Amino acid sequence: MKKLFSLASLLLIAVTAATSAQAQNKLHLYNWNNYLAAETVQRFEAACKCQLVQSYYGDNEEMLAKLAAGAKGYDLIVPTGNALQSLIKQGALQPIDKKLLPNFKNLNPQYLNTDFDKGNQYSVPYAYTITLLGYNEQKMKELGIPVNSWAAIFDPTILAKIKGKVTVLDSANELMAAALKYLGYSVNDTDEKHWQEAKNVILKAKPYWAAFNGTSYIKGLTVGDIWLVHGYSSDIFQADQDAQKAGRKFRIRHALPKEGAAMSLDSLVIPKDAPRSDLAHQFINLILDGKNSAELTNMLGTGNPNSAALPYIKPEIARNKEIFPDKAEAAKLEMLKDLNSKQRRALNRIWTEIRAK
Repeated sequence: MKKLFSLASLLLIAVTAATSAQAQNKLHLYNWNNYLAAETVQRFEAACKCQLVQSYYGDNEEMLAKLAAGAKGYDLIVPTGNALQSLIKQGALQPIDKKLLPNFKNLNPQYLNTDFDKGNQYSVPYAYTITLLGYNEQKMKELGIPVNSWAAIFDPTILAKIKGKVTVLDSANELMAAALKYLGYSVNDTDEKHWQEAKNVILKAKPYWAAFNGTSYIKGLTVGDIWLVHGYSSDIFQADQDAQKAGRKFRIRHALPKEGAAMSLDSLVIPKDAPRSDLAHQFINLILDGKNSAELTNMLGTGNPNSAALPYIKPEIARNKEIFPDKAEAAKLEMLKDLNSKQRRALNRIWTEIRAK
């Protein structure tokens, strides 16, 4: 009986251990919502014989706050440049082992070695968006409104023609960046006098806007309630796709202002305490395959830092200069940098004033 009991105990331990190991064969990805094609997920799970589990966040601040509060268990995160900079400063990431990434060679050097992560020690570029203007082509033509400048959302003379039909992003960083560009400054200008100038530009335009909106402006464009937005290139692409599917008689177009704009480069990073950094490296290498990388761009209209993806991207997207700007336009784009605590407090004060008036 003792022998039988011992044998049963050993079997139970073995089964429990096997079940536990199987349960742990998961890759936990902390990602932006709807930022990975379903077919890519399926291909990865088949290749690694594991499960990909995604958790989502709405903005970088939410993600940083959750990690700062002690959230653990993530194997991969997808921060934007300024949030990446913050994570590196905190020592929250582990180095990327490029020996495990033979597809790293596919990346366009233009998106490597940024100020956020020299030498790409901790990050691998994933996708990018440009913050620009999205507009109802029919309405803008009817009203004769030029959309080649940030003046379209900041000049009261222009705005008087489309009052209540304009939205801007509910983001201090993004809206101030647009106002600074409109004034001829860098999006990363931290001179408080220039910030006050930008604040005044925003306050003069604010009465003409329908809302500060970072989410539902896609629907507003799609149904025709909103005619002009300050938004992300991928969202504007989605609005046009939705309008076409719904049989609308108008198209939603992108416009990259002549003054320049902010570009957000999202990267794949591995937290220092990632339980499965091996699976994380497998996922990154799979994503760096050109065909896999192209699936996100074809689904969302994101910019793509992967040169090997270009042959697989739909021609109408690849030809869109607001998604894939030429060298002259790309030279006008800047990535937002992380602010120090003093600058962040100053910006928060300005933003509070903007929202209160």
